[in-house]
Formats: sequence, structure tokens, C-alpha cells
Amino acid sequence: MSDGDASGTPCMWMRGGTSKGGFFLKDDLPADPLARNELLLHIMGSPDRLQIDGMGGGDPLTSKVAVIGKSARKDVDVDYLFLQVFVDQANVSDAQNCGNMLAGVGPFAIERGLTAAVSGETRVTIFMENSGQLAVATVQTPGGIVRYHGDARIDGVPGSHAPVPLQFCDTAGSSCGALLPTGNAVDEVLGIAVTLIDNGMPCVVLKAADVGITGYEDRESLDNDDALKAKIEALRLAVGERMNLGDVLEKSVPKMMLVAPPLHGGTITVRSFIPHRAHATIGVLGAVTVATACLIKGSPAAEVAVIPDGVIKTLSVEHPGGELTCVLTTSDDGQVLSAALLRSARKLMDGIVY
Repeated sequence: MSDGDASGTPCMWMRGGTSKGGFFLKDDLPADPLARNELLLHIMGSPDRLQIDGMGGGDPLTSKVAVIGKSARKDVDVDYLFLQVFVDQANVSDAQNCGNMLAGVGPFAIERGLTAAVSGETRVTIFMENSGQLAVATVQTPGGIVRYHGDARIDGVPGSHAPVPLQFCDTAGSSCGALLPTGNAVDEVLGIAVTLIDNGMPCVVLKAADVGITGYEDRESLDNDDALKAKIEALRLAVGERMNLGDVLEKSVPKMMLVAPPLHGGTITVRSFIPHRAHATIGVLGAVTVATACLIKGSPAAEVAVIPDGVIKTLSVEHPGGELTCVLTTSDDGQVLSAALLRSARKLMDGIVY
């Protein structure tokens, strides 16, 4: 174990969107990735189903890490590396972004003095190291101080908090090299029609009905359906090479998105697997990617979605915990130019973790 085990490591624990985890300054962690990952596994208490000897909450959504440093890139404030610490495996993955944890990056950067706050609200430009792309977070900073309380509500999080709007530009092909890595709106894999797509998160989008469910099941029912999970895992493993992700057996991507018609006046209903457990809600960039799939003619998502008119489209993605609204700006020929959505964040603890 590194020296960080004995002396402790400065850390801020934060909720970002519907996720929770540790936020670290890059310089406070070992520079060597192997040593860094060993330390993070120790901090989280992995591998253990309950993570009883660490800070993790026994769930992928509460076993996350954000590593942040001041950026040397022009017109960028901070660099953000997301790390998924597996719960019951000794594995730390940088294979994906996390748009929920992203909501905490702006507040953390201001709190740590990596970017200066202005009175009112502060825009923080963030380079997402996992995908090499940019996001802009707008943080409420009355009097130059980060404000966490407010009136914004997001499904999956109790109460209300200060809003943190996030804007994403040029996220297509973040990990797969293209929005549609096979070049097809629809591919047939193991006899099932799927859309292989990446608009910030590599996803496999398919109709829930095609794998024998309605798409309206609760998380517990899905997690207890071993036959369903085996079926979608076989699909996931079969598409790794096609999505330019290689062998995905031990990777946290692609995510599996099982879609159905909306039930509550939204655009589409989704049950998301991340990838081996059902998500309590849906990941931010997963929602953006599914919303984008809704706009691709002939895709499984488009066949069940209710799409509004207009160049700027507000798409409500229904999930087990409620809904997540994506605002997609499109070109005249239907290409998605940018995506924006609303998250919130809260500082939970600031101190030393061992």
C-alpha cells in the first residue's frame, strides 16, 4: 500500500447528480496509475460486495471517483478524469465518462481554487479526459461562494438543490470513434435488432420486448432476472469489437439500454444496465445517447419514441426513478449539434480519507 494509507489523502466526498463518490486533486494521488488504483480500491473497500471496509456504498453508483487538475489547455479551466471503482472486483476503469459526477466537478474546482468564481454564477469549462471532449458546467456562486441549496429538483435525488446546468458539445464517438461505429442505424446481433451508438457513452439500444420484458419493471425485478441478464450480457460481449471497444468482458462499457414506449407523457422509457446491474435511474451521458438514438430513423428507439417537432428538441427520458430531460439542438438535416441537461451537486464531506 502507498504512503497515502498511513498519512491519509485529502478528499472531498460529493453527490453529483444521482451518483456519489470521492473527488481528488490529481496531485494528491499517486502519479503511477497502478499505485493510484490500488489506493482507490483500498479507500472504497473493494473488492467486497458491501465495501464494508471502505467508503463505497456497495453499489456502482456510490463507488465512483473524480480526479481533477488545473488544465494547461487553452480556454479550459480543469481536466477531469472519471474512474469507476468496481464493487466486488479489484478493478478500476477509465473506459467511460460519468455525466453525473461531472456535476460536482465545477463546484469542486471552485472550492479548491482551480478556477476563480465570479459573483452570481460561474461557468467552468471542463476537459473530460476519458473521451477527450469538453463540457461546460454553470455553478451558482453568489458573492463568489459556491451555493449548494436551491430549488432545482432531479428525479432520483430527494429534496431540492442549486441547479448545475451541463452543456455537452461534440460528444459523438467519444469512445467508439463515431456516433454509429458500424455506420448502421440498426444492426442484427444474436437475432435482435440493436443500435450501436455513442454520443458521450457507448450504448447498445434495443427494445425491451425483444428480450422478453415490458421495459417497465423495477430495478429489483431486473436485477433478480438471471436469464435476462445472461441474454443481454451475451449481446454486450458480441458487439465489443463492432463498437471499436475490443474485448469488453472486464469493461464497464457498453451500457445496455432496453427501451419501451413512454408511460408518463415523456419521449421514451429506458431500463439501463451498467452493465451488469440495473441502474436505479439512468446515467447522464447514457440518457443523452438514448435521446440521440430516438432521432435516428428506423432505430429501435425511434420506433417506440414520441418525438417533438422543432430544431431544438426537449426529450424526456423516463427511468425507474422518474425522468431526465435532455435538450438536443439539431441541424436542419437532423444531426445533433449539442446537448444540455440539468443536474445538481452537494458537498458531503471535506477532509482526509484513509
